[in-house]
Amino acid sequence: MNPAYSLIDGHAHLNELETLEKDLTEARLAGVQAIIGVGMDLASNRKILAIAREHPGFVFPAIGYHPWEIRKPEVEKTLVFLEENIERCVALGEVGLDYKARVKKNFQREVFREIITLSVRYKKILILHCRYSHQRVFSMISEGGVERAVFHWYTGTIELLRDIISAGYYISATPALQYSPPHQEAVRSAPLERILIETDCPVEYHGRESRPADVGITLREIARIRGMTLEEVAEVTSNNTKKLYGLPV
Repeated sequence: MNPAYSLIDGHAHLNELETLEKDLTEARLAGVQAIIGVGMDLASNRKILAIAREHPGFVFPAIGYHPWEIRKPEVEKTLVFLEENIERCVALGEVGLDYKARVKKNFQREVFREIITLSVRYKKILILHCRYSHQRVFSMISEGGVERAVFHWYTGTIELLRDIISAGYYISATPALQYSPPHQEAVRSAPLERILIETDCPVEYHGRESRPADVGITLREIARIRGMTLEEVAEVTSNNTKKLYGLPV
């Protein structure tokens, strides 16, 4: 990837990277100027906040409570942690619903409602996980008064995508654009001004663990799908992320 392109990885699980400093250095060399580091539970939230402190102006933290990680004994403590640290973060994420997870749906929704309340109270963006639950997540955040949100790795219907865009929300794209028809169709259909690019690292794509530098793969795939130049896609998507999160980069 040409480092002349200024890129932002809008969603990275940096706490899971075993060679973090090396990976961050390689990201910078690849033209990545900022990374949104996301949390999923108490331990990862603490780690993301620490990484952001160690890399000011480059790593920007989001803290969350992923539906995979919801456990009854930890809910109250986790929600208190989110509120206590929310002003240090650019967003609440990764949060949402997952109807393939073992956690009961009603319980997931109870916790998600509390997070929506925090988002509205503190005017924080939501970074949304919504596997098999796109419509329900959209209904809950729109009815709950959430003004800004990102539907992470969107693979829902085009009909719902229109509602998402009309409501002022964003979607994000990952290297799964290399092989996922629903993801490709979403990126083809959404206005480029509402698309963020990311890696979701260290998720594996084609059997290889991703890293923040691989945001260039996402850039390349969007350019291919939409018939645009790399420069055009890089400029618009980076500006989208800067504007949404208020990044000083």
